[in-house]
Amino acid sequence: MPRWGLCCIFRREPIKFARTTASFLQKKPRQEQLRRLAEICTRNAEALQQALAFCRENGIGAFRINSQILPLKTHPQTGYGIAELPGHREIVAKFRDCGAFSRRHDLRTSFHPDQFILLSSPSAQVTRQSIADLRYHAEVAEWVAADVINIHGGGAYGDKAQALKRLAGRICELPEAIRARLTLENDDRVYSPADLLAVCQTAGIPLVYDVHHHRCLPDGLSEAAATAMALTTWNREPLFHVSSPLTPWGQGNPRNHHDFIDIADVPESWRGMDITIDVEAKAKELAVLQLMAAIAASPASAAGRNPLRPFCGTGTT
Repeated sequence: MPRWGLCCIFRREPIKFARTTASFLQKKPRQEQLRRLAEICTRNAEALQQALAFCRENGIGAFRINSQILPLKTHPQTGYGIAELPGHREIVAKFRDCGAFSRRHDLRTSFHPDQFILLSSPSAQVTRQSIADLRYHAEVAEWVAADVINIHGGGAYGDKAQALKRLAGRICELPEAIRARLTLENDDRVYSPADLLAVCQTAGIPLVYDVHHHRCLPDGLSEAAATAMALTTWNREPLFHVSSPLTPWGQGNPRNHHDFIDIADVPESWRGMDITIDVEAKAKELAVLQLMAAIAASPASAAGRNPLRPFCGTGTT
């Protein structure tokens, strides 16, 4: 059956991840910047430990880690190498403890970097910064045993075919530490599953199928067909996304996410599959727990299992 995933933060639980801004740090001497960053990284490692413990205690099988877990890591002015931080060995050890906890309790962790990672961009500078960000994510993913770094395709830049060609070529050139974890997700404005499946097949990386995005940007594939095709791209437990629109379908902008998930928005075929389903809802842990209860009470929960290659929990493919 599916493992349900919680995304990044909490609505009610007193588990908080700290952040800072470049403008604030730039007012401080460099050593003070590094001291403050070290404090935040330490607090975030401890918060991640608490988040994983909450997931285990509540039957939530996956947790998406916020990309600012090491804040401003690759910022042009305030970025840093982990070895520059005071107490960096202790910080890394705390994150590695999170990875050990995840492996011990079969918890899956992942990253979903923000929209500024654009491997399809024609800009060399944007590409360099995108790869730097992916290197950072891969570094932390190794510590915490995360097996997914999920990105979108980016823009079309006036020529979707050329943009997709650039995207595939750049993925093929990435270091193995990134490629081993990299996945592509269809979005709700530019790239549908049909657009990205060829890239995934060429580059040898999985497709994270977001069914809500597909409903917003249909491409002629049925949900069943898109699901089946996405499954073929995975060499480990597949990861999909689900969400519900803030307003009912056909009434307003469907792209905005609701606080909770309407069980009708979860494809019935998914409910018998051994997959991870990240719940993208504003009520966070409350939404995940409510959906889990609704699925458990649904007749569809008795559907036959569809065994897939299991998640190995090693943080690599």
